[in-house]
Amino acid sequence: MTPKKVSERLKGASVAQSLASGAVPPPLKRSEPPKELALVVEHLGKRFGDRVAFDDVSFEVGYGEVFGFLGPNGAGKTTTVRTLGTLLAPTSGSAIIAGIPLTTKNGADIRKLISIMPESPGLYQRLTVGENLECFAGLYGLVDAKARIDEVLRSVNLTERGSDLCGSLSKGLRQRVALARSLLNDPKILFLDEPTSGLDPVATRDVHELIASLRERGVTIFLTTHRLEEAERLCHRVAILNTTVALVGRVDELRQKLFTKSLEVRIGAAPGDLVQLFDRLPEVKAWVKQPSGSYMLTVTDPDLAAPAVARALVNSGADILSIAESHHSLEEVYLELVEEDVEAKRR
Repeated sequence: MTPKKVSERLKGASVAQSLASGAVPPPLKRSEPPKELALVVEHLGKRFGDRVAFDDVSFEVGYGEVFGFLGPNGAGKTTTVRTLGTLLAPTSGSAIIAGIPLTTKNGADIRKLISIMPESPGLYQRLTVGENLECFAGLYGLVDAKARIDEVLRSVNLTERGSDLCGSLSKGLRQRVALARSLLNDPKILFLDEPTSGLDPVATRDVHELIASLRERGVTIFLTTHRLEEAERLCHRVAILNTTVALVGRVDELRQKLFTKSLEVRIGAAPGDLVQLFDRLPEVKAWVKQPSGSYMLTVTDPDLAAPAVARALVNSGADILSIAESHHSLEEVYLELVEEDVEAKRR
């Protein structure tokens, strides 16, 4: 990509186009989508000899966005993070990171603007929390290191644990220390690689709350995770990777692309002939009776179909227990796109 094209992409492209087509799914709330791009990735690929780590990966991430990167073991998620973090050189494609093209000569400049929190924190167990942060603050060359350390400890609720040895902390607390370390340089983009891997539910909840607080402060977060409910809860958009990117978008957008719209109807007594009733309704395109006894109706517009179905059922004398639009989970979207164990296939 030429410098002119890079400049045009950064000035003209907008993640708002991707996010503005509908309300952001709860519990995430956003007053306005990001209008500038923190990451522009185009046809990026990485090979190790004959083995393809990932190939033809393209996506964009806006400033202030939490972007989920999902995929099975061996799909290339961590290798993508290491490549975007300048730890590995790409084999093909291009990327722009915080406004800087991803090249070998730009590596040092990019690293000043980003931070990576790996799955394994890599802390010095015999040093205290404060000493660990002092060590890394020195590597960053921070001028007022003490003030910055105090600030990041407050942000992860560890102010009272600064003098504790890292080796004495639980895994959940060590993840907090690692998150504090990754915030030392006030990064424009924060890469979190499986931040809740191996954590118990309480520690996972704490990390989720920390990520949510960073999100509310406008920190750009690139989150790789195996936990689908985590991505659905925290991320504005997600990309599903299976060596190459299968699909990118908001979870509700992915549902619409992959699944038909449907209503689930639960009925008590049904004196009428439901077969003829459903077949007569123009709003109902197809229907099937579920093993649970409910009926799944394929419709074009749930808002129009639901009242029509309700009226028809009432007129037939049926007892309606519930009529609700069927929502597919992110897990169902994921499984629709990813059907094989990439890691096992390579062995």
